Amino acid sequence: MRVIVQRVKSSQVTVNGNIVGKIGRGLNLLVGIANTDTEAELDWMARKCLELRLFPADENNGSRWEKSVQEIGGELLVISQFTLYGDCRKGRRPSFDNSAAPEAAKNLYDRFVDRLRQTGLKVQTGEFGAMMQVSIENDGPVTLLLERDAF
Repeated sequence: MRVIVQRVKSSQVTVNGNIVGKIGRGLNLLVGIANTDTEAELDWMARKCLELRLFPADENNGSRWEKSVQEIGGELLVISQFTLYGDCRKGRRPSFDNSAAPEAAKNLYDRFVDRLRQTGLKVQTGEFGAMMQVSIENDGPVTLLLERDAF
């Protein structure tokens, strides 16, 4: 499982010109599911996203990251992105052999979102499998890649 974590001041996703998800201060999560992912990867990734200390304790001292999205009562925008498993090492076209099949990926993606919602934080999503436009007001900018392989 791969997740691009972006600390944002705001973020929104539109499908066919309609806003389907919108958040204020928090995290924008671009989520890629591998064909080997299981519940264990989902659990680890949800905990990691929720507990990473990416926010300053004092807004006037933005260099000290001491609080998690949970601790600040932040919001989450979770967007499926199978292209995170695109392999570009050979040729000119990416291979998506390591991405989970759409049905399996949707099931795991939905379960990941459910785990995040169990915290009580505001969690918005894109539309799985749709062409989406994502607008991000990155804060920092802070962008991290989290990866958890199935064992």
